[in-house]
Amino acid sequence: MFVATAVLSGLLTFAFGGGAVGKVTRMRTEVDKAAKFRMSWDHYRLIAVPEAAAAIGLLAGLAVAPLGVAAAIGLVALMIGALAYRVRAHDAIRFMIGDAALLVMAGVTAVMRAVTA
Repeated sequence: MFVATAVLSGLLTFAFGGGAVGKVTRMRTEVDKAAKFRMSWDHYRLIAVPEAAAAIGLLAGLAVAPLGVAAAIGLVALMIGALAYRVRAHDAIRFMIGDAALLVMAGVTAVMRAVTA
């Protein structure tokens, strides 16, 4: 089960680490998302902080289980907020499904890392 946890942690690290880099480097797609969600860029780019922290926590959590569990739980909370913004902005259902899938992956990762500790 540890291998499955490591794979999920790696996928989430890739997704959220990439998102954090996109916000820090002011990628056009991220700027467009901020506008779509009616958020100022200064506030939107701060989402990079929990994304980067979670990516680092997931990797460190492979060695120290409580860090991985905490990082995954943090991603669950982050994705609940992301889904709320997508609903408020009447975003496309395909993006909501993608965010929901990331939320579920983070939840499964938290449970699996807690069990394999």
